[in-house]
Amino acid sequence: MFSSSPLDWGLVLLYFGFLGAVWLRLLGSRSTALEYLVAGRRVTLPAFVATLVATWYGGILGVGEYSYRYGISNWLVFGVPYYVGALLFAVFYARRAREAALYTLPDLLDRHYGRAPALMGAFTVFIGAAPAAYVLMLGTLFASMFHLPLVPCVIAAALFSVFYIHNGGLRTVVLTDQVQFVLMYAGFIVMLAFLVAGHGGLGYLHEHLPASHFKWHGGNPPAAVFVWYFIALSTLVDPGFWQRAYAARDPGVARRGVLISIACWMVFDFLTTFTGMYARAALPHLAEPVFAFPELARVTLPPGALGLFYLAMIATVMSTIDSYGFIAAATIGRDVIWRLKRDPDETPIPGYTRWGLWIAAAFATVLAVMKQSVIELWHDLGSIVTPTLLLPVGVALLGRGRLGARWTLAAMIAPFVVTLAWVIAKSLPARGQPGGYPWSIEPIYAGLATSLAVYAAGWLLKKEIAS
Repeated sequence: MFSSSPLDWGLVLLYFGFLGAVWLRLLGSRSTALEYLVAGRRVTLPAFVATLVATWYGGILGVGEYSYRYGISNWLVFGVPYYVGALLFAVFYARRAREAALYTLPDLLDRHYGRAPALMGAFTVFIGAAPAAYVLMLGTLFASMFHLPLVPCVIAAALFSVFYIHNGGLRTVVLTDQVQFVLMYAGFIVMLAFLVAGHGGLGYLHEHLPASHFKWHGGNPPAAVFVWYFIALSTLVDPGFWQRAYAARDPGVARRGVLISIACWMVFDFLTTFTGMYARAALPHLAEPVFAFPELARVTLPPGALGLFYLAMIATVMSTIDSYGFIAAATIGRDVIWRLKRDPDETPIPGYTRWGLWIAAAFATVLAVMKQSVIELWHDLGSIVTPTLLLPVGVALLGRGRLGARWTLAAMIAPFVVTLAWVIAKSLPARGQPGGYPWSIEPIYAGLATSLAVYAAGWLLKKEIAS
C-alpha cells in the first residue's frame, strides 16, 4: 500500500467521492447535442485554460521516467515542441475553429470534403484519441499503490476515469478538470518545496547527477530529440484543442486561452522536470524509473503531503483519460453512427455518444494491455495520426490548396497505411536481425512525405486540367 496514514487515504477517498457526487448530480439528465458535446459553447477563459492544461498533460509517470533518465532534456522533448505546436494552433487555428462553430474535427472535414474523408478522419481521430497510454499509466500507478496485478488495475483505471462524465458530457469534463488542475499544481509545488528544503537547490543536483542531465540532449542522439518536434505537429490536429475551441464562449477566449495555457505548461514542466531530477539524485539505483515520482514521494513526504502528491498524479492522468475518452466517444456517436444514419435530427447523438464512451474505454484498455509502453504509444500513435490529418485539416481551415474529395481521401489513406506499415515493420525481425524502421527512417517522416507527395500530384493534375 502506498501509505499507512488514514489522512492520505482520506484525501484519496474524498477525491473519488467528489467524482461520484458529480455523477449522481447529473444522473438521469438529458442534454441536447450542443450541451453534451460542446457545453453549449459557453466555456469561459478560466475554465478553458484549466481544462486544456489538465487535459494535455496526462503523461505524468512517463515524464517522471524521462526526466529521471535524461534530466532537462525532458523539457526539450515533451515541452518545447508542444509549446511551438500550441502557439501555431493559437495563431492560425483557434479563432477560425470557434468561428466555424462545429462539434468535432471530422465535422470540418465533412463540411469541406464530404462524407468519405470525414469518416476516414473519424477513424483516425478515434485511434489517436483513445487514451490507451494514460489508462496504462493510471493502471500502473494503481498497481503500485495497491500491490495488485497490472491488468485488473488498467481495467479499473479506465472505468474510474470515464464513469462520471457519462451523464453530463463535456460540461462534466470541464468541471472536474478545474478541480484536477488545482490538484496537479498543488501536489507538485508541495513536493518540490520539500525537496529543496530537505536537499538544497541546484548545487545538490549538480553534485549528484551525471553531467548529461544538464545537456539539452540528455545523452541521446540529436535525431531522437528532433523527431519529437515533428510528432508535436499533432497539436495542430489534436481533437482536444479543437473541441475546446468549439466550446469556447467566443473566438477571443479560444485564442487567449491557448496562449495562457502555454505559460501554464511551462510552469508545470519546470515542476515535473526538476522533481524527476531530484528523484535521480536521491534514488540513483531505482530499478524501475517509471516509478520515480511515487518512490520519491514515499521517502520524502509526510502524511497529508504524500496523499496530496498521489492525488496530483492521479488527477493529472484522469483529466486526460476523461477528456480523450469523451472525444473518442463523440467520434463514435456523432462522426460514425449519426453520420452513417444520415439523420438530420441531432437528438439521439448524446445517447450514441454514451455508448461510444464505453467502447472507447474498452478499446483503450485492450491497446494498453497489448502495448504496455507509454512512450511507444505516444510515439506510434502520434506518428500515424499527424500525417493523416495535418494537410487535409490545414488546407480546409486556411482555404488554400484544397483538393477534391477523392484526392483528399487518398491523401489521408496513403500516409495512414505507410506509417502503420513503418510501425509494424519495427516489430518484425528481418533475416534473423532485430526489427527496425525501413531505411532507418522514422515513420512520421515517411507519412508526411507520402501526404505531401499525394497533395503534390493532386495539385499538378488540377493545374493541368485548369490550363
